[in-house]
Amino acid sequence: MQDWLPILWVSTVAGLATTLGSVLVLIFGRPQERVLATLLAGSGGVMLAVVSLDLLPTACQIGPLKQVIFGFALGIIFMKIADHQLNSSSPSLPLSRQQKLKRIGLLVAAGIALHDLPEGMAISVGQEATGELGFLIALAITLHNLPEGMATTAPLKMAKIKGWKILLLNFGIAFFTPLGALIGLFAMDRVQNSLSFFLALAGGAMSFLVFAELWPLSRERHPHYALLGGAIGYILFALISLLH
Repeated sequence: MQDWLPILWVSTVAGLATTLGSVLVLIFGRPQERVLATLLAGSGGVMLAVVSLDLLPTACQIGPLKQVIFGFALGIIFMKIADHQLNSSSPSLPLSRQQKLKRIGLLVAAGIALHDLPEGMAISVGQEATGELGFLIALAITLHNLPEGMATTAPLKMAKIKGWKILLLNFGIAFFTPLGALIGLFAMDRVQNSLSFFLALAGGAMSFLVFAELWPLSRERHPHYALLGGAIGYILFALISLLH
């Protein structure tokens, strides 16, 4: 728990990338589909590299394999349940185009806030394992949060929601990442010899996010640029990881 201040700082910066993405859309408008596809898939490639090259290998080194498998599976299951609960709500009355856009933006915002909690936990458990791993995870999440802020802002802006309200919403979402980091720190402090479990848990949550959301979303926007962005993101952070 002695390193909580650096972890809080790094996770807050990563969370504020959502707000930066919102600001960019409010100033310059919605980016082209191929740009969004590249950003989404690129962040997915980065996160996948962190999981496969750092999170899971480190978890296997410091803890039993059964604990790693259980943590990874639990991370996937948690995200699957949360994602299902979030998307299961459906309006009972027909909505106007403006209402639909508003609802889409708010659902995306809720989903981002929900995902930011395990992402923040991933930063704290990575930092607890090695400082370099915590930094890599934070950088991956920063790149991931930037297009998510854009995805939240675009439909709300099209629904003619006031800019300051959109900005305030994204600013609030940003603090779910440091909140998740603090939850991760307290959880590890309460449960002894649990670092490998929490590393695998974070790996499972991030893997679900990549394969169930980031990759499909990027392919919908532009399949070729999605493939390019994913490959660049993975290779770039694979090289950084090998250097460390």
